[in-house]
Amino acid sequence: MTRRPTVAGAIAALMLAGCAVGPNFRSPAPPDTARYTSGVQPDVTADAPVPAGAAQRFVDDRDVPADWWTLFQSEALDALVRQALRDSPTLEAAKAALRSAAASYAAERGALLLPTVDAQAGITRERVPGAAFGLPSVPASTFTLYNVSVNVSYRLDLFGASRRQLEALRAQTDYQRWELEAANLTLTGNVVTTAFDVASLREQLAAVNDVVSSEADQLKVIQKQFAAGGASRADVLAENAQLAQAQAVVPGLEKALAQAQHRLAVLAGKTPDYADLPQFTLARFVLPTDLPVSVPAKLIRQRPDIQAAEALLHQASAQVGVATANLYPQLNLTGSIGTDALSAGDLFRTSTAAWSAGGTLLQPLFHGGELRYKRRAALANFDQAAAMYREAVLSAMQDVADTLRALEADARGLRAQVDAEKAASDALEIAKKQFQAGGISYVTVLNAQRLYFQARQSRVQAQAARYADSAALFQALGGGWWNRNSEQGAGP
Repeated sequence: MTRRPTVAGAIAALMLAGCAVGPNFRSPAPPDTARYTSGVQPDVTADAPVPAGAAQRFVDDRDVPADWWTLFQSEALDALVRQALRDSPTLEAAKAALRSAAASYAAERGALLLPTVDAQAGITRERVPGAAFGLPSVPASTFTLYNVSVNVSYRLDLFGASRRQLEALRAQTDYQRWELEAANLTLTGNVVTTAFDVASLREQLAAVNDVVSSEADQLKVIQKQFAAGGASRADVLAENAQLAQAQAVVPGLEKALAQAQHRLAVLAGKTPDYADLPQFTLARFVLPTDLPVSVPAKLIRQRPDIQAAEALLHQASAQVGVATANLYPQLNLTGSIGTDALSAGDLFRTSTAAWSAGGTLLQPLFHGGELRYKRRAALANFDQAAAMYREAVLSAMQDVADTLRALEADARGLRAQVDAEKAASDALEIAKKQFQAGGISYVTVLNAQRLYFQARQSRVQAQAARYADSAALFQALGGGWWNRNSEQGAGP
């Protein structure tokens, strides 16, 4: 009665005295800077007249909403993004990977931290000669042996090998969770920017078709002038070349528009022939005027890719602990209780009871350098993960810096394109009035019309770039997953 508490107390003391060797992981410090770009970063972009959009303000520490795409105020875009989040196979694959990692962690947690208990029952028919006992003159004995037992085994985690292994598995689960969040952000960003591409290409195609129509009208006029002797053959050939050049642009835009629509359908989890896609136009979007800018210290906690890189760094740190613990002794306890009988009816009698208890202490002595070099490999893997983490941080900061500069340049470029379009439109109106008064030829009117259509196409491209880079900023800042409510799905 007095020995059992003594043994239990000794085991408890060993478990409490056990320490987890290897480094204790801490999140890396944020970058020692509060800026993204060198030089002066404007607080507000240039503005432009309608339909280009107003100026955009960069607001420090403004939070990013979880459904940031709704800031473009398009119900069709919001519905398409939510459909993609619901039906995307990419997200389904990421969710399955997360479930697998979580299940693997739970399985190993039970196997490493709790005793293993197995019940066993067996029947064995044996024939044993007397020679097996050193008595060759004794005849062989044939019998049936019945066995029922319960076996228990437990590995005492003296130096934390099991705990570090579980820590690595938990970090792997965290990595898959952040990979799911990154896939979510990538998907929403791709849907939004592809919708802008579709709208831009559709309007560019309309502008180019207008150019083609204008060039065709101009060719007809020049051909009539040539027939009347008022134009040369060179004029006809030159206009033919211009018309061919304008027509050559159309197939490329049609191909790009079709491919963008196919991509949008697949992003939404549909086949490329899906016919119910919204007919996006730039006029159906509203440009957000207040754009958030998080400081770098917050950015590293907001970006899913940085958090995923940190999870891999954590995993590598835990693996160093596992490799270190394998250099130290390992203590395993085993026990068994059961009954062995020559007939089934004798099972569970006091006289047939059998039990055993034991422990093994294993101290590695010589493995040809295997354990030592495995620890060196784990340390090298940790250094690699640390470098990849730093690269993820720098890339994230570059994304924000590039997008801030792009938005500034987009606004100035769009303003210039709007001015060019306005000037071309005014020139076209003057040309029309001059033609009506008989002051210029119709060819001059058609030239002014062609220049206007080309300016319109350039303005459409610049306007679409401003929408796309606004969406890119929300992506670069992490997409607001931390503000997601329970109805929108659980975040990490």
